[in-house]
Amino acid sequence: MSILKRGLSGDPVKVLQGKLGVTADGIFGPGTETALKDYQKQHGLMVDGVAGPDTFVQMGLYELVLLAPGTVGESVKKLQTALGVAADGRFGPATQRALRDFQSKNGLDGDGLAGPATLAKMSGFKEMTAEVVKKSEAGQGPAAAPPTGAAPGAAPGTTHTADAAPAAPSKSIWERLFGHKST
Repeated sequence: MSILKRGLSGDPVKVLQGKLGVTADGIFGPGTETALKDYQKQHGLMVDGVAGPDTFVQMGLYELVLLAPGTVGESVKKLQTALGVAADGRFGPATQRALRDFQSKNGLDGDGLAGPATLAKMSGFKEMTAEVVKKSEAGQGPAAAPPTGAAPGAAPGTTHTADAAPAAPSKSIWERLFGHKST
């Protein structure tokens, strides 16, 4: 999973800012964090100023959903149910093995990450339409600058450690921010 929090910058931040109605400059600063916390409070989400898969789903920003080892929450439970593994809401080794097997059987890159293209092929993810998959793909403008500040780390309810190395545009809007290649 990839999360957005204070100190990061890039296209995913711009998408989030647009939804929050703040200046979409692509820099996750104090104004974005305050707007996100207000949104989270108003919608019964954990108020931590960190946007992860469950926040993205609540906001209708399906193109930003990326589930990976370490992710926790309702989106992971939904993934686990679709994969037929124990749905404990924690993306661990068993979930990753089942996901890679699913990806392999469905002609997807077996990277063990569940982005919109993978989720679109699963039952239970009807919101992952062809349009959402297209939005999630790279090529929506210039490549994002590498993130500034610390890479996403442990945050209550949304955990993941990501490499902050810059990457050339590829299949995912997240790859341009964190170096993730997600299908």
